[in-house]
Amino acid sequence: MHYKVVDQERYYRKGVFRHFSEDCKCSTSMTARVDVSDLVAYSKKTGTRFYINFLYLLSRVLNSRDDYRMGYLWQSGELICYDTINPTQYVFHEDTETCTLVYTTYCEDYAVFYANALNDVEEAKKRRDYGLDAERHPNWFDASYIPWLSYDSLHIELPDGYLFFAPIVNWGKYREENGRLLMPVSVRLNHAIADGYLLAKVFRLLQEEIDGFTKRESGLARECHARRA
Repeated sequence: MHYKVVDQERYYRKGVFRHFSEDCKCSTSMTARVDVSDLVAYSKKTGTRFYINFLYLLSRVLNSRDDYRMGYLWQSGELICYDTINPTQYVFHEDTETCTLVYTTYCEDYAVFYANALNDVEEAKKRRDYGLDAERHPNWFDASYIPWLSYDSLHIELPDGYLFFAPIVNWGKYREENGRLLMPVSVRLNHAIADGYLLAKVFRLLQEEIDGFTKRESGLARECHARRA
């Protein structure tokens, strides 16, 4: 785990940070539908898990800007930016109707991330404990799939004044609308380090990542097939 300390006097959101970390401590969240038609098709065609593919792209987005990798050291009052943040995913146990946390390290290499995430999930299926270990995982963000419902709105509440800067992301079941598969995604960020623009940017970047990934990976697959032929 590596991070840089942000100079709060030179921080480009200095005024906003001070207001929402001192006067009006709160979070901001947004739910929007993302077009996952091409990612669903790619996942089915390649026999890969849509859930992990989406988790990879979400991790790419949240690692693409300093704004999404912020942290706060309450012991010293320092604002920091992590070099990398990693997804905390979940395994749902049907028999007990409980969840187990899965700490997966982000890797920009898709194949490596996919293999590691899949292995992490399979290992977590063997346990029944919740497995929270926040002290040793400060630069992890929460990524939770809600497959039972295609919802329209979701809001995560945190205690007033709690300067928790890691993103919290949820997504639900996708549904067909006008011939496209749209999936609800909810993103929560602390208002001290993010506003409506940065929230909306997550969804815009997600769509760009999905579109670029499916085109890029499909092109690589065709190229490999042509070489074998």
